[in-house]
Amino acid sequence: MTWSIKPIAIYYEHPAWFKPLFAELEKRRVPFVRLNAAQYSYNPAEREAPYSLVLNRMSPSAYTRGNASSIFYSQQYLRHLERLGVSVINGIQAALIEFSKAGQLELLASLGLNFPRTKVINHVNQVLPAAKSLRFPILVKANIGGSGAGILRFDSEAELTKAISLNQVSLGLDSVALVQEYIAPKDGHIVRVETVNGKFLYAIKVYPSGSFNLCPADFCEVPGYTYSQASIHKSGSGVTVEAYTPPAHIIQDVERIVKSARLDLGGVEYLVNHDGTPVYYDINALSNFVANATDILGFDPYVNLVDYIEDRLKPVFEPDFEPAFDYETPVL
Repeated sequence: MTWSIKPIAIYYEHPAWFKPLFAELEKRRVPFVRLNAAQYSYNPAEREAPYSLVLNRMSPSAYTRGNASSIFYSQQYLRHLERLGVSVINGIQAALIEFSKAGQLELLASLGLNFPRTKVINHVNQVLPAAKSLRFPILVKANIGGSGAGILRFDSEAELTKAISLNQVSLGLDSVALVQEYIAPKDGHIVRVETVNGKFLYAIKVYPSGSFNLCPADFCEVPGYTYSQASIHKSGSGVTVEAYTPPAHIIQDVERIVKSARLDLGGVEYLVNHDGTPVYYDINALSNFVANATDILGFDPYVNLVDYIEDRLKPVFEPDFEPAFDYETPVL
């Protein structure tokens, strides 16, 4: 396949996460540029973008790496691309879901799906009253968060009261947080389901390693967190994973979720309660594919992703010449 003059753009914040994607694009000679969100600027007066398509891979966990401002900046840039009519994979609506755990629960509620009992708060003085209306153990989750960052567990009211008195409870970047009942997953694992183009791609069981960082990819460490070293497959965060195919009704639920969230690409996490009820709790537009995917799944999901990117670009391409320019820019 040969390409039009305009390259695609990969808009990202964590370059190490996307090395396999970059490699697959290079293998197929797809012209692309890397846009590092932390160092990128745009002109609101421009009437045409220099890209045929933009893949948005901005992560809410950016603030753990000192790039918090790029989270809010990204929303403005995605609105700009939308105004120009640029085709975006995971556009502004997907980003708004990604950047709000409260918004994710609203979406689950609108679909009539189960999620943990939760109170949404906006000040530390609301944490204890909210917790008292729930059942311990409880979690306090920052509204904007990723890779398990900003999640605290409290097993008793006394433990929570002490943490508040010591100023150990933070509500995160936007001062909004969830106070949520902790549900211990049946059989000790959660399930992470990945989708592309709104359809089921694969699922894995994820066995937590003692933290809330359940990212199964490499390079998933969050500064200040300690992870287990023992696993069947050890990802960058130390979690253990295995391939799994959920029941058909779960796959249908997940596809309903990603369609409603307008996720072209992304994942949904759920657990099974001890009574056998599925409980959904996370919708992730920046869903990193599992490391060592070929060994675990039997295929490379980045191949499927680039297939989808090419499909989105077909109306733009003309099969009449080889790309004459190297569009790739260095990683900053």
